[in-house]
Amino acid sequence: MSMDTGGQELHGIAVIGMAGRFPGAESAREFWENLLGGVESISRFRDDELMAAGVPADVLRNPGYVRAKGVIADADCFDAGFFDFSPREAQLLDPQQRVFLESAWAAFEDAGYEPTRLTGMPVGVFGGMGLNSYLYTHLARPGVPVPLEEFFAAFISNDKDFLSTRVSYKLNLRGPSLTVQTACSTSLVAVHLACQSLLSFESDLALAGGAAITLPLRTGYLHNPNFILSRDGSTRTFDAKAGGTVFSHGVGAVVLKRLEDAVRDRDSIYAVIKGSAVNNDGASKVGFTAPSVDSQAEVIRTAYTVADVDPASVAYVEAHGTATPMGDPIEVAALTRAFDSGTRRPTPCLLGSVKSNLGHTDAAAGVAGLMKVALALRHGAIPPSLHFETPNPHLDLESGHFRVVTAPTPWPDLGAPRRAGVSAFGIGGTNAHVVLEEAPAPEPVPPGRREQLLVLSARSPQALERARRRLAEHLRREPSVGLGDAAFTLAMGRKTLPFRASLVASDAAEAARALEADPSAEPVAARQTPVAFLFPGQGSQYPAMGRGLYEVEPEYRDTVDRCAALLRPHLGLDLREVLHADLSDAALARLERTELTQPALFVVEYALARLLMSRGVEPSAMLGHSVGEWVAACLAGVFPLEDGLRLIALRGKLMQALPPGKMLSVPLPRDEVRRLLSERLSLAAVNGPASCVVAGHSEAVEALAASLAERGVPARMLRTSHAFHSYMVDDALAAFRRVVEQVPLSAPRIPFVSNLTGRFITPAEATSPDYWVRHMREAVEFARGVGMLLREERVLLEVGPGNGLGALARMHPEKGATATLLSTMRHPKASVHDGRVLLETLGRLWEAGGALDLSALWRGEPRGRVHLPTYPFERQRHWVDAPAEGPAVPRDAQEGLFHATSWAALPRPTPRRPVEGERWLLFLGDSRLARATFAGLGLAASSATRVVPAEAFERREDGLYGLRPGSREDHQRLVRELAAAGRLPDRVVHAWSVTGPSDAPLSFETLGHAQALGFYSLLWLAQALGEHGGGRPVSLVAVADGVHAVGEGEHVRPEKATLLGACRGIALEAPGLTCRLVDVAAEGPEALAHALVDELRAEEDAGVVALRGARRWGPQVSPVVLPGEGGGPEGALPGRTWLIT
Repeated sequence: MSMDTGGQELHGIAVIGMAGRFPGAESAREFWENLLGGVESISRFRDDELMAAGVPADVLRNPGYVRAKGVIADADCFDAGFFDFSPREAQLLDPQQRVFLESAWAAFEDAGYEPTRLTGMPVGVFGGMGLNSYLYTHLARPGVPVPLEEFFAAFISNDKDFLSTRVSYKLNLRGPSLTVQTACSTSLVAVHLACQSLLSFESDLALAGGAAITLPLRTGYLHNPNFILSRDGSTRTFDAKAGGTVFSHGVGAVVLKRLEDAVRDRDSIYAVIKGSAVNNDGASKVGFTAPSVDSQAEVIRTAYTVADVDPASVAYVEAHGTATPMGDPIEVAALTRAFDSGTRRPTPCLLGSVKSNLGHTDAAAGVAGLMKVALALRHGAIPPSLHFETPNPHLDLESGHFRVVTAPTPWPDLGAPRRAGVSAFGIGGTNAHVVLEEAPAPEPVPPGRREQLLVLSARSPQALERARRRLAEHLRREPSVGLGDAAFTLAMGRKTLPFRASLVASDAAEAARALEADPSAEPVAARQTPVAFLFPGQGSQYPAMGRGLYEVEPEYRDTVDRCAALLRPHLGLDLREVLHADLSDAALARLERTELTQPALFVVEYALARLLMSRGVEPSAMLGHSVGEWVAACLAGVFPLEDGLRLIALRGKLMQALPPGKMLSVPLPRDEVRRLLSERLSLAAVNGPASCVVAGHSEAVEALAASLAERGVPARMLRTSHAFHSYMVDDALAAFRRVVEQVPLSAPRIPFVSNLTGRFITPAEATSPDYWVRHMREAVEFARGVGMLLREERVLLEVGPGNGLGALARMHPEKGATATLLSTMRHPKASVHDGRVLLETLGRLWEAGGALDLSALWRGEPRGRVHLPTYPFERQRHWVDAPAEGPAVPRDAQEGLFHATSWAALPRPTPRRPVEGERWLLFLGDSRLARATFAGLGLAASSATRVVPAEAFERREDGLYGLRPGSREDHQRLVRELAAAGRLPDRVVHAWSVTGPSDAPLSFETLGHAQALGFYSLLWLAQALGEHGGGRPVSLVAVADGVHAVGEGEHVRPEKATLLGACRGIALEAPGLTCRLVDVAAEGPEALAHALVDELRAEEDAGVVALRGARRWGPQVSPVVLPGEGGGPEGALPGRTWLIT
């Protein structure tokens, strides 16, 4: 497949992404640094390490035991949560499948693609792995019967068949998904198949690779001179002393794409696969495991024919290189035959093998070689092949066709693009060869905007911090990286996760400094949060407002240009001359004219809102202050833009013609201000509980200001030319009404809050001309309006000049700790560019969970993807240890199969030492027991937060919350507010399930109520603590009655049994959380509270405790033998149904 683009033929498959973990290297970068540095990455073990791994002492004493192996770090660990595996599922999963899944994700990220977003194209997966020894040596229990479902779970978690399909499932990839099994050539054959899938258009993107982890993880081997393993743990490929290799761990994956597509999409390309071939030896060899010179030569010749590449133009071949006395000579002989053109090469073709660095990584060996060559082509350097001193005399290197490279070597200039070959030959005879070429030079990309928004996210604060450090290090190491491309890659090539950070920078060095700086606050998990727009009114304007946006944002500029053209007939001038004038006193005076101020504010705010909406920021609600409500109404569709501009121009003109007046900000409550008014003063606005604005005749306003000053009230005169929203505008109302009545008005499509009522405007109000006339005259109820918005969790985004409305909202009593208030334009005294301010705000909006279409930031701007650090997985050990050796013991058919629970007396709890500064969260309700328990704990108000059931989420007073038991959102909001206030708990008591005795029959209603109070509330609280607690340790105690029957005659409430499962699940699956259940009897609340307080302040020594009077009980499980036939419970008759729990 070829394509001619600008005279350059594009032919082949581009390697656009790669990831891997090899001995001594946790990334492709470390892999390359080790190769270029000539590092042998084989571990040499001490005897104590080997004995700890289970190697017997007599084996260690054997002189033939080789204490060497290539291992990868943390092969027994896995970031299960990232891929949505439970801990148990992760334990069952073969470690090769785990590391391949992580490497697959990292390879896509390295290519600049977030795999789960690729559902619009067929993405193929081609991979293979080594023997699944984890199943045989760790999970299998010989002689122990295993239920079918357990066997099946282990089978699909370990068998090779499911390697590729599991990646496709977890990453939601819809192309072909094939597992390849050709032994040592597996991963290079997978690359070949991926290329064929791309060339046939079966796939548009493909992942290929392999993984190998052998068990035990850290162990050596007994050398056998007749086997493939080296006598000393080193691989001496092509050397006279070569005696085999050493098997090592490894995993590698590459992302492939048709070259013309990669060039079109501006992908960063490591190298280009020009052609590949695969064949099998058949019976043309001495034995099944032996190599065949004829078949190797044939597959190499075929690969160069397919690639249409002359072997004479190839400067390097990455050999299979197993370092065996028979294998090395056969491989060189095959290369000699395939490359022989009858003429002597001017310079020998260089040979090397990555096995000299790593050993033999089995199913990952081929992709390891491919990655090495792709990196060498990219860097223009060939790494040394290690341990080569004297050539194997059977290699025939004297012919001059080939030479082993023994030192880092600049790529030879052969008068053609850099080219190389990679071989992999598998036991069983499946051979593969791949021809690679250097990537074409990328087309130059325009620099784009000066400032760029960079975004990062992770599943935890710790992972986010690691991501920050890794990106900073990369930018320090690669200062010439295009920051626009890096920002684009981070936005479009990474999954958006809960914990987020953003920054704005103009170059790599500035970005690195920002990443290295300590975050201003501990990150809190974002959640999808609706956005409300706030539009400021008159008084917020300043010269040159929005001029920076006009310069750098085409959407903003186009909207301003359109509005200016529509306004010219009404204003008699080009409004842009007013908006973008210099900062002179004359320009300021001109902007202060009401007939220009109101249209100017309308245009700036409307254009900015349209810009935000084009970035995906769609308001769920809006609130404007005076003139700002006109912008909200226009955006909501109450009137079209043309009519909105005409009306706002008329409104300004009519007000300009009025007698001058003044407005005074008074920091007093509404009722007190009303008592200060005279007939020449009006209440113009209520901006807060103790923040009002008075408007009226200049002399009357000045007199009020003087009177307040004498009382020590710091009133402030506002910068306005007229007394808006006062009796002084009455003369303009009739003229304005006549025009408004001619404009067709529609019901709003986006909710916005009315200045007149402080509630969401009704369709009847919005479509009434009388409303808009009253809006010009009556007081602005901003405080009520912003309170309406703050009742629900929203991001409040001030859309317009300054940050005055945000400041008012911050002082509102409805503002909770989690409310996010943002401004989109700079303060008039700030010297920062408007474009930078907007980008920073968009970043903070994204951090808070507001909707933002990051792709829109580069609309119309050609950007490419670049290689950046990939996600910092948070691996934890998920491992089933191998069973101890020993003979199977026969047992009775029932022995150990059935158990019964009984109750044993426990000693009094051991008091726990008090911890200074410890914080408690108490779900105690409002019963006598709750009050007695709270009093008994004796907690200071600063260290305790109480929560009671309520009809809606509310903060009743400091340290007391109400929330709906059946609302997950309320539990999340509670924990977010606690996190924001620095009051996340160390200890939690959840006692809503102490409900007292009841004779009410169990019904769906009572069952649902019990689950809401108990199971769901406990579960949602634990989930919220897990999401927002940053992994901090939290002790959770669930208190309930009626869960267990400890003594004779006790009755249980089956609806409360679900608490047991919740507690056990939380303890197993929530990082940092422990959970235990305290079952109490319905006794006197004071006596019970005393025992409960002792339990809550005790060391955690039991998962389940029952308190009965002065006694403390714990469950114990004992084996039982069931009676024979006829001994079942009375009533166990055929045809009856029994529920066993």
